[in-house]
Amino acid sequence: MPKLSSLCLAASLAAGVAGTPAFAQASGNETKEDAMQNAGAADAQQAESQQADAYQWLEGVEDAKALEWVKAENAKTEAELTTTPEFKKLEGDIRAILDSDAKIPGVEKIGDYYYNFWKDKQHERGLWRRTTLEEYRKPNPQWETVIDLDALNKAENAKWVWHGADCFKPEYKRCLIALSPGGSDADVTREFDLTTKEWVKDGFQRKEAKGGLGWIDQDTVYVFTDFGPGSMTSSGYPRIVKEWKRGTPIESAKVVYEGKPEDMYIAAFHDNTPGYERDYVSRTIAFYNDELYLRGKDGKLTKIDVPNSVNKGVRKDWLMLELREPWAVGGKTYKAGSLLATKLDGFMAGKRDFDVLFEPTDTTSLAGYTWTKTQVVLNVLDNVKNKLFLLKHGEGGWKSEPLEVGSLEYGTVGVGAVDSDESDEVWMTVTDFLTPTTLMLVNPGVANGIEKLKSMPVFFDASKDAIEQHFATSKDGTKVPYFIIHPKDMKLDGANPTLLYGYGGFEISLTPTYSGGIGKGWLEKGGVYVLANIRGGGEYGPRWHQAALKAKRHKAYEDFAAVAQDLVARKITSPKHLGIQGGSNGGLLMGNMLTQYPELFGAVVVQVPLLDMKRYSHLLAGASWMAEYGDPDTADWNFIKTFSPYHLFDPAKTYPPTIFMTSTKDDRVHPGHARKMMAKMQAASKDVRYYENIEGGHGGAANNAQQAHMNALAYTFLWKELTK
Repeated sequence: MPKLSSLCLAASLAAGVAGTPAFAQASGNETKEDAMQNAGAADAQQAESQQADAYQWLEGVEDAKALEWVKAENAKTEAELTTTPEFKKLEGDIRAILDSDAKIPGVEKIGDYYYNFWKDKQHERGLWRRTTLEEYRKPNPQWETVIDLDALNKAENAKWVWHGADCFKPEYKRCLIALSPGGSDADVTREFDLTTKEWVKDGFQRKEAKGGLGWIDQDTVYVFTDFGPGSMTSSGYPRIVKEWKRGTPIESAKVVYEGKPEDMYIAAFHDNTPGYERDYVSRTIAFYNDELYLRGKDGKLTKIDVPNSVNKGVRKDWLMLELREPWAVGGKTYKAGSLLATKLDGFMAGKRDFDVLFEPTDTTSLAGYTWTKTQVVLNVLDNVKNKLFLLKHGEGGWKSEPLEVGSLEYGTVGVGAVDSDESDEVWMTVTDFLTPTTLMLVNPGVANGIEKLKSMPVFFDASKDAIEQHFATSKDGTKVPYFIIHPKDMKLDGANPTLLYGYGGFEISLTPTYSGGIGKGWLEKGGVYVLANIRGGGEYGPRWHQAALKAKRHKAYEDFAAVAQDLVARKITSPKHLGIQGGSNGGLLMGNMLTQYPELFGAVVVQVPLLDMKRYSHLLAGASWMAEYGDPDTADWNFIKTFSPYHLFDPAKTYPPTIFMTSTKDDRVHPGHARKMMAKMQAASKDVRYYENIEGGHGGAANNAQQAHMNALAYTFLWKELTK
């Protein structure tokens, strides 16, 4: 069973997030009069901000005037970057990679079948399909189509984007299918019959909103969604979860739990692990600040009494706790970053005895853990390199042993259970920047228990490149790791076109990954690619993340600047040949590099960014990230304004060539950030351009064609500017 504290985000959050939603709570000592005064002050601040912001009209996402501006800017960018044969070839090459039939079809075991969602040239929106393990082992498996999204879109004149399936076990006859209009986080849910492969007439259906449905039994679901005025949090996520019976109107669903308006996300879940069936309510207050309750058959909620910062998971009779802060309990103090295990029933009865399954060191952090039927696989990062350990519990307690699978020197290893109720087998992937991903079926601890199933095809010529890891020294003396992929015969003359990528937020780790797009669009042309593991991320666990929170945000930017300076000091590149790229929270990083360190870079790609940090908490899901950045309507603005690119921009300064890229359908990070920054820089006659995809949500693209186009725009812009 996954970590419960993260489950409530699954329906609305995806890879590349600006951050898991968060919201800072008001003080419990605040009086009604204080609240009114503070609200009035906030309103006054917002009014002042609006009055001073000449470009706030661009925040109208679907406003006709704003969209007219978007289309005009898109046309200029297209005219500048897309008319050459080189662009067309690159776009075609990337599209071919994305559409390749030879990619590894990742599968999920549902009942007796293995399901995969697949997109290619013939199926732009995708197929949900299935096969058997015996068939999957073959080089060219035969697949049975379950849902054809392109056919559905044609029939309904829609633009649905796949958001996933939740199938009721153990029968696996009915599924709750989530579909997004155009790729937004907001989606709908429909019930689907796996036996007839048809939508269930009068089945469970949820209208478009951020939220979801989850099975309790075959005739009952938990529903957390937009029930009308007052039912959503200030972050735009569900505030109320209800129990809904089949055949009854959703309006009659029974309230299970109601959170506060300033909470982030409320949800409930049923765990139907055989013999350990339980129900839970999750109250997410802020990023890494949540409460988890056991729900009894009588509806009574009992809190699992651990600090809110702890990531909580339950598997059968085990309670698993990942600590983000030191915890003194039961006469002992456990280190932040540790993984603890204890029996759930004993804990609920008051016992506080824990087994330490992992404790971090100066170089290690827990990347994750995976339960199988009888074992736990720990995935540990050691200086951003994966190491696996197999844990088994017996009469003598927990025993740990290394799990060797032939990892790469600078590679990433991923692990996921095949069927944690039925077997100890795991899916395992191994990859690095230059080595196509390999998928293996592994039975840990069993001799000859490794079966190589699939390998990603070679999408670019990597024979001339090499991978290295270096450490830059940040302003405060902290050593910051980064990976560099470069031609083996690279000359140290400072003239190599170099692309530096970063993120640095929300405890998200960046690790080596094979990318055909980067390979074809950058490395194969002779470019150097660099991945920075700056503070704010999770490469060294909670301490690495917390080192760049709120008033310490500048540490992340100093780290990234230090990596850039280290590349120049090593004569790998020079400012005019050094480009940077980042999206979402990484887009905020790019905005600060642009405004605070413009002399270090020759080109900047800013994707789906946060930029106006005065307004961010009032735009779409922005309020959900105040635990990361702070609340701009309070005294926090004193430090937030030091990393708000929209306010740091100085018309008198010289800035490197820049492109802003976003999506109209992004209902997580408001496209107004990119629009307004573009308009402000354009008015000051800076070297800037803009592209906004009409679909795509926070991921930027709704299909492979759109993704290829946007990637080609970014690489073409960078290559043009950095090779002058």
